[in-house]
Amino acid sequence: MKDGFLKAAAAAPELRVADPEYNAGKIIDVIADAREKGVKLLTFPELALTGCTCGHLYFQRRLTDAAMDGLKRIAMATEGTDMLVIVGLPLAVRGAVYSAAAAVCNGDILGFTARRNVRGTVFTAMNPNESIDINVSGDYYCCLESELLFVTEVIPGLAAGVQFAADRRLPMPPAAMLCANGATVICELSDEPMSVRSRRETLTALEVDTARLHCAVLSAAPGSGESSTDKSYYGLCAVTDDGETLAISEAGAGMAVSELDIFNLNDARMRAQTYAGAPRMPISRYDWGLHLAETRLTRRIKREPFVPDHHAVAEFTERCLTIQATGLIKRMEYTNCWRPVIGVSGGVDSTLVMLACARAMDICGLPRHNIVAITMPCFGTTDRTKNNAITIAERLGAELRVVPIGESVKKHFETIGHDFDDHSVVFENAQARERTMVLLDVANKVNGLDVGTKDLSEQADGWCTYNGDQISNYDINAGLTKTMVRAMVKYISETTEDAELAAALHDIWDTPVTPELLPIGDEGELLQKSEDSVGPYVLQDFFLYHMVMRGGSPAKVLRLAELAFKGEFDRPTLIHWLRSYCRRFFVQQFKRSASADGPAAMGFTLSPRDGHKMPSDAENALWLSDVEKL
Repeated sequence: MKDGFLKAAAAAPELRVADPEYNAGKIIDVIADAREKGVKLLTFPELALTGCTCGHLYFQRRLTDAAMDGLKRIAMATEGTDMLVIVGLPLAVRGAVYSAAAAVCNGDILGFTARRNVRGTVFTAMNPNESIDINVSGDYYCCLESELLFVTEVIPGLAAGVQFAADRRLPMPPAAMLCANGATVICELSDEPMSVRSRRETLTALEVDTARLHCAVLSAAPGSGESSTDKSYYGLCAVTDDGETLAISEAGAGMAVSELDIFNLNDARMRAQTYAGAPRMPISRYDWGLHLAETRLTRRIKREPFVPDHHAVAEFTERCLTIQATGLIKRMEYTNCWRPVIGVSGGVDSTLVMLACARAMDICGLPRHNIVAITMPCFGTTDRTKNNAITIAERLGAELRVVPIGESVKKHFETIGHDFDDHSVVFENAQARERTMVLLDVANKVNGLDVGTKDLSEQADGWCTYNGDQISNYDINAGLTKTMVRAMVKYISETTEDAELAAALHDIWDTPVTPELLPIGDEGELLQKSEDSVGPYVLQDFFLYHMVMRGGSPAKVLRLAELAFKGEFDRPTLIHWLRSYCRRFFVQQFKRSASADGPAAMGFTLSPRDGHKMPSDAENALWLSDVEKL
């Protein structure tokens, strides 16, 4: 439970229709297996104790009594454990039969809730705000209530509610109201059969709902053993957390297990103000006697969290290019400046900008020759990067201009009295500012726009020269991280039909990231590499995602990084670059406070207007102090 992680599961046990004694035994077996795995919250399907295909047999008291006896056995099997178990059964009370969910923990039955949407079934609907006392045995009573929450102080912000899959289709699903009243996890009991579309439809619905509500859902559907008279069942179980499906099982009888990030769910709600002003309802809350314990993480921790999986890269690339192009088109329309001016370096960022500008010209029906590609060789320019920049410009049909800036930079050094052999920040920044001045002045001259090339990662770590490459008329890479840019360039290199363009794109993708501001080696080799100074961009983007966007502490981010980069970076290396990132992210904010406009391709930017906001003089002592403790 450290860092807010909770191991949770959804399970579909093997069952026999109308045989609660057998089914209770199988459920107990699953509970024992889940306990071995460290599960603390476990959800079973709707009517798991009897099967969901009993029809009018639910009116037989013999069946409902046997189901209650089975539930008592299950409760006894949980004695001595802090696992909260949600199991479905038919519940006969006050002349009605409900499809109910029972919550059991540490030998006790804590309470019941029931399905509302009962169309097409033999069950009675549970009304909102309804409560019925149920005599479970002797003097022991439980309540059947329309809504229940199970809370604990062990993980701040953890509260579990119950919903039936059929109720998810109501105009106002219970999950929304439960979440508005504090639920972060929804245990969803399903009676859904298998169909050719059921897996995709269910997973899509869960991902959409959890992303919208900033919650997690444990969904369990009936497995093999259900009647196949009219339908087939195959036990689709899923663990979904804030729009991401963490684990799936669909094998007749099985269990989906993963870890929910409760802290992130609460942080996401604060950032999005999801429930600000939402009406609160009086809901019964039951203490869930959860004990503090270590949670071993098995959930997938993506090495590149901003980059989609391989099967989705094509659509991702197309949409990113379209967002960049349409944003630029609007800016060109507004200013009536139809000539994009780009400083091309032979790096991935300026290459992607060239590709997006070419897309914009094609959409507008304008010649690509409107694009002015300017390469400005200076002291750190290599033949490799210069030649690649020229090739890209030529293959895309842009107007290419080669503007050497070495002599003008030397003249500037003379003006300010700077020694050429002093390769300090003055040496570097003078070149960057000279390049920016050329781009802005040429844009004025051709009635165009200087289209910036810095990306989101460089904005985050401040690896850009203030009033140099930090400035432009419009910044179409503002919403794309370095790993996203690299993935897009790689995809285009692999799919373009232009062999010469493909070769140049691949070589650019393979070239180390560099600002080319320090002299090259005696053999013309590249000596200055950005990642030597600010750290690997794959780590920087990982830190950006988990620390800045998701609000993780340095200790939590390091824990996740050790899993994601196991065998690639050791712990001291990760701590070194995490310390560097915590320092740079704060002290470089003044550059982000003066950022140019640019589209938020993935919905997040560091724009001071509509993105991540912070003062330019905020202290980083808390974060650095946490890193030192690692």
